[in-house]
Amino acid sequence: MIAPLITCTIGRLAEPAKPETRALATRSGRDGALEAAVERLEGGRSVHGVEARRDDTPDLHVTAIRTLPAAAAQYAPFPPGLDSRLLGALRARGISQLYTHQAAAIEHALAGRHVVIITPTASGKTLCYNAPVLNSMLEDSSSRALYLFPTKALAQDQLAELQGTAETLASTSGEQLGVFTYDGDTPQDARRTIRSRAHIVLSNPDMVHAGILPHHPRWAKLFENLRYVIIDELHAYRGVFGSHLCNVLRRLRRVCRHYGSNPVFLCSSATIANPRELADEQRNTGFDP
Repeated sequence: MIAPLITCTIGRLAEPAKPETRALATRSGRDGALEAAVERLEGGRSVHGVEARRDDTPDLHVTAIRTLPAAAAQYAPFPPGLDSRLLGALRARGISQLYTHQAAAIEHALAGRHVVIITPTASGKTLCYNAPVLNSMLEDSSSRALYLFPTKALAQDQLAELQGTAETLASTSGEQLGVFTYDGDTPQDARRTIRSRAHIVLSNPDMVHAGILPHHPRWAKLFENLRYVIIDELHAYRGVFGSHLCNVLRRLRRVCRHYGSNPVFLCSSATIANPRELADEQRNTGFDP
């Protein structure tokens, strides 16, 4: 069984290499794979001296190629309910106006409606929930928010963004907001401080299940004043993982009712076909249209 395989392999290696093969062979590692993919997509262009031969026709790797014309961005003013201190901090960070979807999402959140935000990557979803969260804390320093991410890496990314905005608020208005991650890597001596000082807690469903809900009396300050729950990357919660989150959120809402709070849920996701239905199932209550 081995000999025919070796003979076949040697026979293939002995064939004269085509120009395209020689050009591809000079590429190495990840960069070479990326350039090969770009060459496949960019039919008609020359990469490394080799003319790409394919046009917009299906093959084993790409089913179709479409070029969409550029569309002008659509802007909207800040909703009237935003605190002037927050507006000043946003302008200090270079944000002088909002995209229309940001303005609409923030307005719904300020009105106490549950929101699902579905826009492409790098379209400003983060500000859709950060703005109402920070606004609520400027209006009432006792307000709290819980951010849930499917991975710790995503939580760390958002931590940097939130801390940057909080530092800008502190420098422009003097308001001090505590923003902390709470996960399995959080040192034991820091957890007590987070429970007492954090306005915004960034965590994940596993930690909420194992480290927060079973010890809810220690988190009484959070649950009594919980104004917003943020669920990022909603599309990641499907299958068994999604059913686990659904049960965690049911427990979370039950604990919130025990402490007299009724938080607004703000969810964001990549583009999916049924965002509202998915959010309804996860939270087990209706989202407004």
